[in-house]
Amino acid sequence: MAILYRLYQDNRSNSLYPGKWYAKAVHQNIVGLDTVAERIQRNCSMKKSDVLAVLTEMVEVMKDELQSSNIVKLDGFGQFKVGITTKPAATAADFNAAKNVAGYRVNFLPASHSLPNGVNEKGHTRHIVVRNMLDGITCREAPKNTVDTSKPAAPAEGDNKQPGA
Repeated sequence: MAILYRLYQDNRSNSLYPGKWYAKAVHQNIVGLDTVAERIQRNCSMKKSDVLAVLTEMVEVMKDELQSSNIVKLDGFGQFKVGITTKPAATAADFNAAKNVAGYRVNFLPASHSLPNGVNEKGHTRHIVVRNMLDGITCREAPKNTVDTSKPAAPAEGDNKQPGA
């Protein structure tokens, strides 16, 4: 399996690199909790209903822990924490959460490990960080158009019109 991408040209008027080409990841589907539970069921001894119950409860527990200002770390997966966006206040005494907090977000940091990557000028081993979920990843260009536009569209289901009618 590989990550799909499509090429696009940067045509923004304010770009530092106008006319240059870049790749953008293409996503084919959204995989929901039901699909995840089905796949887990195939790989372990738990029934899909048990997996769904555990995953559904995990979402609730994570919400509670995140809203209690905790970091949720799932070994081998990564960690989640809440971040806030604020508007500035002139002084610390002027800061008011109701007035200055503009929004919240969930930050995710994937689990990682480091690999040796040569030796630096002082003789110390350099390391690179590899995100566990990206270890061994590859990519390939996505098809240009997955819809065959050379044929006329099939009639809609229940459409009983005869050609030329």
